[in-house]
Amino acid sequence: MTQVPASIEETVALLAGADYVADRSLATVLFLALRMGRPLFLEGEAGVGKTELAKVLAKTLDRPLIRLQCYEGLDISSAVYEWNHAAQMIEIRLREATGSAEGDALRSDIFSERFLIRRPVLQALGGEPGRAPVLLIDELDRTDEAFEAFLLEVLSDHQVTIPEFGTIGAAEPPIVVITTNRTREIHDALKRRCLYHWLNYPNAERELDIVRRKAPGAGADLSREIVAYVQKLRAADLFKAPGVAETIDWATALTELDALALDPQLVSDTLGVLLKYQDDIARIEKGEGREMLNAVKRELAVG
Repeated sequence: MTQVPASIEETVALLAGADYVADRSLATVLFLALRMGRPLFLEGEAGVGKTELAKVLAKTLDRPLIRLQCYEGLDISSAVYEWNHAAQMIEIRLREATGSAEGDALRSDIFSERFLIRRPVLQALGGEPGRAPVLLIDELDRTDEAFEAFLLEVLSDHQVTIPEFGTIGAAEPPIVVITTNRTREIHDALKRRCLYHWLNYPNAERELDIVRRKAPGAGADLSREIVAYVQKLRAADLFKAPGVAETIDWATALTELDALALDPQLVSDTLGVLLKYQDDIARIEKGEGREMLNAVKRELAVG
């Protein structure tokens, strides 16, 4: 198992070893979260690398990754624990058949460990000492405030209280990464228990480094044009600007098409890889995209 990095520089190198290009501010807050044992709360637009950071962290530290994908209506039985009701009913019927269905003893038996179904949060608290998992709570903003409130005990005390069973604590706290796309505000009570970082779109230099690592088949000239074009798209007033994930997908797609450089027809044919809303695609195809491409060509020729 890889040890937790001992410095910010080691944190940068750890992530880079898995081709995750982090700036110093992100490396700093991650380093502090690991050293202080605090959850890392990441906000930012979709596709900037929030979820990927947790995956890379689990891989580089050789820890299990436990992912809780949040959604509207997520409740405790899906996220934390539930009782195996079918097995409990069978046990009750067996006890009744044998005449041993005594109240307190039966209750103690059916609400025991063997009937407890552990969901992601409870699984994360059961990690082995020295190899606690990485718990990714992904897109927390999709849940409601009631679920947020339940997480407070987990984030503060690394434990879950089950009314029928008692309190289950972690032998070693998991590494917790929480992500949100900021479709709604998360309550301050939860944020106070975390170290916070806003993960922004990368600048051109860092994004070019990412493309070279993630889509090595793209030529040097094509990679520069891809990054420059995507950077201009993000500066436009689009409904949804392309994230880094879309940049990588576009570079990969253009490589599959054996492209050596961008041209208007190629951009038009592949816009659906970059943009996910028809209004954005239509706007770029009307002429704004051609102007962007011409500007990219001129700037790279001068540079």
